[in-house]
Amino acid sequence: MALDFLTVAGLGGSMLIVLAYFANQQGWLSAENWRYSLANLAGAVLILASLITAWNLPGFIIECFWALISVYGLLKHSGWLKRR
Repeated sequence: MALDFLTVAGLGGSMLIVLAYFANQQGWLSAENWRYSLANLAGAVLILASLITAWNLPGFIIECFWALISVYGLLKHSGWLKRR
């Protein structure tokens, strides 16, 4: 089975999200750290990119929410939400 670029990107995104979650559970990376939100956003974007060639509506919906929540976390960590 040959893997195309977008499938590999999706696999990388999945690994990134799982590794961030594992690091959080181990106490290595706090969910309050902006890096946690960034890792989740990057992972979600990579998975969304992989859905271009392998469309899946439920996967698209969950990754959109995952990305939006990650953006919210980054904005919260940046202090941008407090200024408004």
